[in-house]
Amino acid sequence: MADVLDQNEIDALLQAVAGGELESGGGDAAGGGPEGIKPQVEVRTYDFKRPERVSKDQMRALEGLHERFARNFGAALSGYLRTIIEVKVRSTEQLTYAEFTYSLPVPTSFSLLSVTPLEGQICLEISPLIIYPVIDRMLGGSNAELYIPQRPLTHIEQRLANRILERALSNLAEAWSNIAEVEFEVVQSESNPQLVQVVAPNEVVVVIGFEIKMGNRSGSMSLCFPYTVIEPVIGRLTSQDWFSYRRKGDQAGHRASIMENLREAKLKTRAYLAQTSIRVADLVALQKGDILRTKKEAEAELIFQVEGKSKFAGKIGQFRGNRAFRITRTAKPGEKI
Repeated sequence: MADVLDQNEIDALLQAVAGGELESGGGDAAGGGPEGIKPQVEVRTYDFKRPERVSKDQMRALEGLHERFARNFGAALSGYLRTIIEVKVRSTEQLTYAEFTYSLPVPTSFSLLSVTPLEGQICLEISPLIIYPVIDRMLGGSNAELYIPQRPLTHIEQRLANRILERALSNLAEAWSNIAEVEFEVVQSESNPQLVQVVAPNEVVVVIGFEIKMGNRSGSMSLCFPYTVIEPVIGRLTSQDWFSYRRKGDQAGHRASIMENLREAKLKTRAYLAQTSIRVADLVALQKGDILRTKKEAEAELIFQVEGKSKFAGKIGQFRGNRAFRITRTAKPGEKI
């Protein structure tokens, strides 16, 4: 049976309420009524099939890092194929590995890459809609009426595609250089992504989607990073670290990249013997054996021009049976030819 309060206990309770020692309201004083309920905590939905293990700041840093890779890769492809190639980041998202593989076409160009010294492998997929036009361009085609075959790459086509992959991996390593010194290498090539089990199907992966455009042709490219591979360096991808290393590393890396590309550039050069002026009638009447007199002495140095600008002075002669020009000094500004 419940305890029954006597008159003295009732008087004491009434006195305590009147004195403000207890709040009136019965059950509310214990926190069970409406006034005693604490503010509700915000509840967010969480999908256990697609857990987000990479923060939004880290995803933004990954996107910025691969935007730099896309620019450099597009420039490298443009120089290699001698046509304008545009590469840009299309999406950055977290998926499960099963969702990633089932979203890819079959067949396609699917490569597994080692990431030394990190453990595990990442995936690089290039759509047939763009890899076949690129191969056709490498073989001298125009891509005007190119038919996209629904078959895996042949051995010859795969070797040609590997030349594109080499340039992609070189630029990717450069983009990652300030996060971690890694080296990417192709370890396996497949045509059906669903037959390749890099990690467990429900493992979280970060997928960077790209769009590649070449003339009227376009296709997709995807980079898949399992979380277990990038986990050791994921802490370096905060916004503050990303902006700080980009300020430090971009200058030297960008300069080295420009210098590397300039080394392959071709320049027009020419050496001027001398110059003079004659009448048109004399020019028309010129014959073999005629002599043109100039104001330049025979022993004077010749001027060597690069892309129409005077750069060096030197002497003309022979080297191993070929006509040659020996540079003796740097040309002075405005020096006459």
